[in-house]
Amino acid sequence: MAQVLIIEDDARIRPLLMRSLGERGYAVSSAPTGMQGLSMAVETRPDLVILDLGLPDVDGTQVLSMLRSVSDVPVIVASARDDDPTLVSCLDAGADDYVVKPYTTAQLEARIRAVMRRVGSGARAPRTSLVVGGLEIDVAARRTTLDGTPVDLSPREFDLLRHLAEREGEVVTKKELLTDVWNQAWGGSDKTVDVHLSWLRRKLGESASQPRYLHTVRGVGVRLAAPEDTPRAVTGTDTGTGTDTGDV
Repeated sequence: MAQVLIIEDDARIRPLLMRSLGERGYAVSSAPTGMQGLSMAVETRPDLVILDLGLPDVDGTQVLSMLRSVSDVPVIVASARDDDPTLVSCLDAGADDYVVKPYTTAQLEARIRAVMRRVGSGARAPRTSLVVGGLEIDVAARRTTLDGTPVDLSPREFDLLRHLAEREGEVVTKKELLTDVWNQAWGGSDKTVDVHLSWLRRKLGESASQPRYLHTVRGVGVRLAAPEDTPRAVTGTDTGTGTDTGDV
């Protein structure tokens, strides 16, 4: 069970978040001030911190800086401040994500899941390379080869392929991809995912109707698997005609 610490002074938001996240299976604690939250973060060592900026005793950006000097706990800033300088400064100071109020609990939980997946449990070292069949992804160098031949990918295509490879064999939904790859937990166009998957398929020498690595699960999502591990045919109504931007 993930331990979440909420540093939030709003007496309406704080109990609502605690109840909502608790109902979703998180162990939740909270603090109404920055210094109390900082002390709790050091003493209880939570898995993730949700940090408001408008705190009564000290600005949340200072809390973030102080927290980063003593801990690498993942931090999601949740604030009504939506100006770019504040957002950029928080991310530069070590925040793992930034969500603008008002937001729904579902949106926040999606951010939590995404951050937790990125940082892992802390017990595993980050993988420097991923191999799926003849597909090799050098994470550190951001290079991809297919059967020994380099594949020229855009930064977003690389991030998309890497994310799918990290979850090899799992069906990943468009919503998850928008959250984890595009950082758009609050929304975004499914067509964005469709188009990038289409481009990625072409660069891997396949199509939705004749998949090798990227397998569509109609109405659910997409799954990356080595050719020998999955059937080449796709169940559904893919015809292979026109532009390959159908539902994932």
